[in-house]
Amino acid sequence: MSGFVEDVHTTIVENGVSPEQQTMALDKVFWSHFCTNLAPATWVLGALLVGIGLDFRTGLLAILIGNVLGCLPVALNSTIGPRTGLTQIEISRFAFGRIGTRVPSWLNWGCAVGWDAVNNVPSVLALVALSATFGVSVPFWIGLSVLVAIQLAASMYGHHAVQLLAKYLCYVLIVVFSITGAVAIMKGGSLATVHAAIKPATFVLGVSMIAGFTIGFAPYSSDYTRYLPRATKRATIFLLSFSGLAISSTLIEIFGLLTAGRLTDLSAAGVIAGIGALTGPFAPVALIAIAASAISINSINDNTAAYSLISTGIRIRRDVAAIITTACGFALAVAGAGKFAELFSNYLLLLLYWIAPWVGIVLTDWWMFGGARRPPRRWGSGATIFVIVTPLTIVLFSATPIYTGPIAKMLDGTDIGFFVGFFAASLCYALVERRHRSAAAAYPPLVDPVA
Repeated sequence: MSGFVEDVHTTIVENGVSPEQQTMALDKVFWSHFCTNLAPATWVLGALLVGIGLDFRTGLLAILIGNVLGCLPVALNSTIGPRTGLTQIEISRFAFGRIGTRVPSWLNWGCAVGWDAVNNVPSVLALVALSATFGVSVPFWIGLSVLVAIQLAASMYGHHAVQLLAKYLCYVLIVVFSITGAVAIMKGGSLATVHAAIKPATFVLGVSMIAGFTIGFAPYSSDYTRYLPRATKRATIFLLSFSGLAISSTLIEIFGLLTAGRLTDLSAAGVIAGIGALTGPFAPVALIAIAASAISINSINDNTAAYSLISTGIRIRRDVAAIITTACGFALAVAGAGKFAELFSNYLLLLLYWIAPWVGIVLTDWWMFGGARRPPRRWGSGATIFVIVTPLTIVLFSATPIYTGPIAKMLDGTDIGFFVGFFAASLCYALVERRHRSAAAAYPPLVDPVA
């Protein structure tokens, strides 16, 4: 990496970064994880807890438990980056194999495109609303183009520019979002109440939604720690990534929980209008923060998506991969602008079903079997387990507005797919790999006596 420009060749993903390149400052780990939740989507998530039927007490408990469950895998992943120098998805190859890794690579790239749209839609509407306060009418596509151009520039420069942008934008965003939340709560905050008993299924759904949001960063985490020196203490990396993700998500989700009574319209336009009404004279500053939030988040998003696209086996320059990703995200944002809340809630639930088994396999491989201490196979047992467990989890355990599995119906709609996917994949991988390694040790390869 020279200056702000990260190497654009595929080797930066396939081979990782060298020890000589690992000079990143430790504090950037916190900021790259912290900034991902300073967004309207996080605020909406807190409000959605009331929408599904939780009161303030159970909603707060769902936020706390869900963030712990979601942040743990992310923080554990973050400790792997400096030891391998690889991106998070490329680390999968030790369990999935070089060809098998292409499966989660495609899934992560697709999710990144989706998050592009989810993050950009409310931010563009905030930019349009801000312009209107000064008597200027800005079409949606022009506002989107402005934000996307900035995001694309940062992601084309790569890791170093993205990290720097996240750090300094966070300084501003945390102050503005905190003031926005405080003003909104003073003007329209309330403790949500319900008149009927809250079903366990509803509480589990709330926990799953919160956990699904935070665990969504698990396929990204090592991307933003791999430039740390290899001797950096794992405990320090873990604490910085965990605290960065947990503090920001908990704070903004509580703002959403407390203002849910005034955010009755959870469309993108409704959320922006609601926050504007709650903040009164402070609304222009709040709109600036909402508009700027997508810049830091999607710069990280597009950069990781570029890495993932290369990991699919498509050998293109990193900056070209960023352009392709951004263009797809632009198109999806235009198409989905009117269905923000519906797409967002469904997207979170579906997101769990591939990330949970994937991260379970990756962490089991790293912590139980040494991960990078052996060369990757062409197709690993992790890939086989993944392609079996993931669809089975969806078919049997999922409980979404789109589809509810038979076991979820038996459990009164309780969605435990996140937990089943994670533990089932982890256990299956541990058993299969232990047996495979025992067999390999019992029957060592033959040695040619002539060689």
